[in-house]
Amino acid sequence: MGQCIGRVGRRAKYLLLRLDSGALIVHLGMSGHLSIVAADAPPSKHDHVDFVLDDGRAVRLTDPRRFGSVHWQPYPVEVHWLLDGLGPEPLSTAFSGAYLAMRARGRRVAIKSFLMDARVVVGVGNIYANEALFLAGIRPRIAAGRLSLPRLGALADAVKATLASAIQSGGTTLRDFAAADGRPGYFVHELAVYGRGGEPCVRCPGVLKEVRLAGRATVYCPRCQH
Repeated sequence: MGQCIGRVGRRAKYLLLRLDSGALIVHLGMSGHLSIVAADAPPSKHDHVDFVLDDGRAVRLTDPRRFGSVHWQPYPVEVHWLLDGLGPEPLSTAFSGAYLAMRARGRRVAIKSFLMDARVVVGVGNIYANEALFLAGIRPRIAAGRLSLPRLGALADAVKATLASAIQSGGTTLRDFAAADGRPGYFVHELAVYGRGGEPCVRCPGVLKEVRLAGRATVYCPRCQH
């Protein structure tokens, strides 16, 4: 399009490549990635999109499962239907116990499902929801609206701590995830509950219980979480 890439950013799970008159919104799906290749490099089976640069190279989108997508949005980018209505970033100051209390008031939905709703907060997937609820001592099935402000404050802090630890460890590798440098994510070795149903709790003599909640694997300690 003959435009310059001014800045590369992120909103929730979407990469934002900000150009002169708008932005490319790129979703990598579950296993997609971007790489720099020669513009004339022949595509492989799972290569789908090239963004050709003026130096003879291209930014190539590879997506084996085809869950990713690319969208163009003129400014302001935030009005795009993928971004409009998203909740705050979990590591921002906007995400707090007071914010959760406001959004949870009168809600009967399970706190785990509430926490994974991108309209409430972005970036808290199934693994991190399990871990944060364990860290905060909150049972996944309790109704969001039943939790007190102090407990929701503890949950907001637990989400931030869990995500900070995961980022420090390079993410969580389950199957085919790898960081930009090709290394796997090592947070999988720090998981306290996810994937450990039936195993001893790391905090108490109890045994972790695994259930299905909204179709997702949910693991908690019946003794530590209430």
